[in-house]
Amino acid sequence: MANSFGSLYVGASGLQSASHGLNTTSNNLTNVNTEGYVREQVVYEDRTYRKIGNAAISTQYAGLGVQVGTIVHNRDIFLDKAYRQENGRYSFYSASSEAVQEVITHLQETEGKAFKEAIADFEEAFEEFAKEPSDTVKQNLVLQKASLFLARSKAVQQGFEDYQTIINSKIKEKLNRINKIGKEIVDYNKRIQAIEAAGVEKAMDLRDKRDLLLDELSGMVKISYNEDHTGVVHVEIEGVEFIDDINYYPIETLEDKRTKYVTPYWPQLSEIVSEDDESLNKYYMVFDTTNVAADKNTDIGEIKAMLLARGTGWSTYRDFYDEEGNGLTSEDYKKGIANSIMMNSEAELDTLFHEMVTAINDIYSPLTTVENAYASATNMSYTYTDKNGDLVTVSGDDIPKNLRILDKEKCSVGSDGELPPRELFVRVGCDRYQEVTLTYTDENNQPHTETMYVYNEENPDDPGQWYTLKSTFVNEELIKQESYLPHLKYGVNKGAVDYDIGISLSSIWNKQDFHLNPSDTTPCGYNGFYVKWIGEIANTGNVYKSTEQSLEGTREEIEFSRQGVIGVSSDEELTTMIKYQSAYNAASRYINVVNEMIEHLLTSLGH
Repeated sequence: MANSFGSLYVGASGLQSASHGLNTTSNNLTNVNTEGYVREQVVYEDRTYRKIGNAAISTQYAGLGVQVGTIVHNRDIFLDKAYRQENGRYSFYSASSEAVQEVITHLQETEGKAFKEAIADFEEAFEEFAKEPSDTVKQNLVLQKASLFLARSKAVQQGFEDYQTIINSKIKEKLNRINKIGKEIVDYNKRIQAIEAAGVEKAMDLRDKRDLLLDELSGMVKISYNEDHTGVVHVEIEGVEFIDDINYYPIETLEDKRTKYVTPYWPQLSEIVSEDDESLNKYYMVFDTTNVAADKNTDIGEIKAMLLARGTGWSTYRDFYDEEGNGLTSEDYKKGIANSIMMNSEAELDTLFHEMVTAINDIYSPLTTVENAYASATNMSYTYTDKNGDLVTVSGDDIPKNLRILDKEKCSVGSDGELPPRELFVRVGCDRYQEVTLTYTDENNQPHTETMYVYNEENPDDPGQWYTLKSTFVNEELIKQESYLPHLKYGVNKGAVDYDIGISLSSIWNKQDFHLNPSDTTPCGYNGFYVKWIGEIANTGNVYKSTEQSLEGTREEIEFSRQGVIGVSSDEELTTMIKYQSAYNAASRYINVVNEMIEHLLTSLGH
């Protein structure tokens, strides 16, 4: 009788175990489309065995059935780490590729021709001007195409800057999301620790959600992590602790007052002395964007790529020069501005504009040096009025020999015949020349007094004096009266049409005497510049795109392997459910048989 009742325990254990299996399988099926859910599997084990008798040989045991040993939470930590590593690298090149594509889109504009055609139209206008410089129609055409080229260039530049602003907004959103993820992971750490502290159950769903957050975090920044014996996950970002046992350390940002661009830093590692004067503070930046390379494993994380693409501000042709006005070396260029696709593109665009504008202006209003213009003069001095209204006299050796002035012998003038001749493009911050009163003695010992026009050089410390897209406009005086555009001889044959100026303006388009950037070793002209520029950007884009596609394949391959471990297959789970249903039915029938047997025995004993 005792063995019969023991058989009921065996059957009940079968019912309970099959029921657990059905519940687990149902949970898997319910979450088949739940992002981040990890498949669970029931593992069974024998219940306690009971020894029957004390026989020395062939000892017999009676078991009490089966029970659930554990519910396995299927994860492969090596696949997880591999996936998160490749996810971060893929995100880096994906963001970089997107930035390059944005540059190409702005350059091509509508139908891929607008900016290129603006250059070609400008060239054509000068070719027409060369045929008849005194024709007001040809003069007006030059002014129209100059305005169109300037407008197109400014539109492209503005497009670059607008996209930098978009990138900056994305960076702020991503940083806010990182801080939110940190807070959520800390919360999950505490809840998991509380549930698993007794060693009775595992917080499966909470672990799934935490792992999903780690997946997301890995795409934005380079992370490393480990789980301690209490179930708490510790996370580092770029080698700095982000989440410890009970806290997370939020990332904060510095905002540039001019551009509004943000730079992330670690407040817990920084020394904040003054809120008003940031120069007194020492900030520990989150990202090192000066040393990014695949062989150093630093090309990881979407935010780092966006910081690189955006750069630190708006750039001009001056960014290809150092603080002393010398051109950057190829090595310095590659370490600096070359790493930012947006800033580099802005500087290259401005270089094209600067070279074109200064070349045109130097033909309409040519320059020479004091040494060349007054080689035989002695006792030279000149006087001018400074910004404060005071008269200043410069004389003798204080006059720089390389001081650039208007070349009166080679210049042309407009229909008004006045000096200095008007330049086509003007700077918003200063005039082309400063008029000074020059006195000197010629080779015949005769004194002279005349007006000299000293060229206002592009002051490295004053952006308003640069010929850049931001500070240059078409001369409004010429727009009002196109005949003021220089086209008449001033010196010999004064008043005659100067056909040489038209030829000179037309010929500059065939010159090849400037470079795309400090790393460019082959000089080019304006049309060649554009072709080379597009080619460089396209090559960079192809590198990023091919790397992105390669990494995407690697990431998907790892994810496929990972899903083979953690993923839920509805077909497989349905098969498993049928198995557990059959086991449940079998245990039920077993209990019914035992029940009938016991009932029969009890009935027989009663008789």
